[in-house]
Amino acid sequence: MSHGPRSGLAAVSSALLAMSRHLEVRDVLKTITASARELLDAQYAALGVPDDHGGFAQFVVDGVSEEQWKAIGPLPRQHGILAAMLHEARSERLADVRKDPRFEGWPKAHPDLVDFLGLPIRDGDEVIGALFLANKNCEKPEGGCGFTADDEELLGILAQHAAIALTNARLYERSRELTIAEERSRLAHELHDAVSQKLFSLRLTAQAAARLVDRDPSRAKGELHQVAVLAAEAADELRAAVVELRPAALDEDGLVATLRTQIQVLDRAHTARVTFACRGVKALPASQEEAVLRVAQEALHNALRHSGADHVDVTLDRRGGGAVLRVTDDGCGFDPQAVRRAGRHLGLVSMRDRASGAGGTLTVESVPGKGTTIEMEVPGG
Repeated sequence: MSHGPRSGLAAVSSALLAMSRHLEVRDVLKTITASARELLDAQYAALGVPDDHGGFAQFVVDGVSEEQWKAIGPLPRQHGILAAMLHEARSERLADVRKDPRFEGWPKAHPDLVDFLGLPIRDGDEVIGALFLANKNCEKPEGGCGFTADDEELLGILAQHAAIALTNARLYERSRELTIAEERSRLAHELHDAVSQKLFSLRLTAQAAARLVDRDPSRAKGELHQVAVLAAEAADELRAAVVELRPAALDEDGLVATLRTQIQVLDRAHTARVTFACRGVKALPASQEEAVLRVAQEALHNALRHSGADHVDVTLDRRGGGAVLRVTDDGCGFDPQAVRRAGRHLGLVSMRDRASGAGGTLTVESVPGKGTTIEMEVPGG
């Protein structure tokens, strides 16, 4: 092998650990590619994931600058030496890839490739990707390949672990998609119920106004005023649902940025003033960030729909290694005990479930006529 046994083992260990840290497919692909290039000391590395239409769904490169990559152009198709990795499902080690009869269709801006090592990434009998290395950084034997049989074996080990990491990442993303789909289904059901009730009332009130226009204009005017109120409430329901249906983007933006963006949208969409402040909060475990976001959304929904508040304040503060979310409104308030006895929950049960599921706690303080404060604390990592 091109590395000594000790440094080689350490390099393999580092590469495998790096792959296991990521759950996003794109991050896993980039880590595999960079690890392979560093491990085998190659100038260039690439990893292609095939689609079902003769091209690549994803193609990641390492060792090529952004300017070079833009100049190369669109993603390659499955042809030539690239297709061999996917369809013949065997490794290829070549002294000069340019002399191979399958070498074709390379863009003019593509870097020059000489010695080449490629092999498929397999999940059982399925080829889920292909890993390519080119231009080994070493003295090449006359007419020979810089990549050795030991390099090929080492890359094979890396490819086996890459298959596991890639499969796990795909399962994670699929699981997240299902969670989002379930959440959207729940919201759609709530939206249908709430807006249907408002529209039904709107229709009855409009019909009553129409009957009263000629014989009692004063009452008709009152009914039309009620039509306007119901229409505004229905519009608020729709706005709130649209905000909730927006992707949370927690993985890309984090909890603080996601909360800030959603609260800015709510502030524009409602007559109530909605504000947000954050003090010293660091990243939390993913499950806790999602729980905090969902509790904030539920508390905001209640405050804006039910309380008649003029102001709703959301704060997120650091507490130890964790965080405290506080949603406070100056609305009509309520008696928590009376709400519980009447079987009306205002989402309190689901908020408590989310808090406890994330290892946190939820407290509710409210007095009729004096507003409401929802507080959630999570411990952090």
